[in-house]
Amino acid sequence: GGAWFRCRTCLGCFLPRTCVSGKPSLLTQQDTVVTSGQRLTLQCRSDVGYNKFALSKEGAPDLPQRLSRQTQSGLSGATFYLGLVRPSHGGRYKCYGGHNLSSEWSAPSDPLDILLAGELSYTPSLSVLPGPTVAPGENVTLLCQSRSSVDTFLLSKEGAADPPLRLRSQYRAGQHQAEFPMSPVTSAHGGSYRCYGSASTSPYLLSQPSDPLELLVSGPHWYPNALTGASVAFVLLLGLLVFLLVRHRHRVKCRKPGEKRRG
Repeated sequence: GGAWFRCRTCLGCFLPRTCVSGKPSLLTQQDTVVTSGQRLTLQCRSDVGYNKFALSKEGAPDLPQRLSRQTQSGLSGATFYLGLVRPSHGGRYKCYGGHNLSSEWSAPSDPLDILLAGELSYTPSLSVLPGPTVAPGENVTLLCQSRSSVDTFLLSKEGAADPPLRLRSQYRAGQHQAEFPMSPVTSAHGGSYRCYGSASTSPYLLSQPSDPLELLVSGPHWYPNALTGASVAFVLLLGLLVFLLVRHRHRVKCRKPGEKRRG
């Protein structure tokens, strides 16, 4: 399955040569932010019927690992059990799919960053402006701060599938900080947030997490839709009034001279 094409990509002696289209997807059963002692499991999946899969980590020549095909919900895939999390697990991963009768591999999956929390000793703080309870449509900023030296701040939402947001640190009023704007706020922004700090020398090793911050989006979630509906109704009503006025003027203009107006 999948289209084939010629390529000349060289990934090194220990990495597969990529010459097949139809890149797979790389997922984690945990959040992308993990802590030491957790079990780390990665899954490579594809809607192309690959018979084997490979996992590679940036800067790790002993990978990839190759596993046989496993079928689930019509997808081909493989599960990579990496054991208990250690600092060496932090990094950027990709996976590939291939066929048993070919030495060629698919294009790599989109990269997946595994981040290790608690590897740096300091703990940043997280606050929200104007406050933790906001109405839909308002502008909100989450502020992450630390008195320790920080190169980059990361903002993570509990249960979110997307990777943490990253912002470069700025030094203001004796603290390192980053402002994460959220505007306009919707009900989807509600939830529990934490922030972390990292250093440019080890971008996959993070600080202790901040205390969780619960963002509450209050008020009727249907408000934007109701406002849109009211606007549409107003435009339709205005259009009807204009139509009736034009029609009335046209009838008056076309009336013969001396013709009496009917009751």
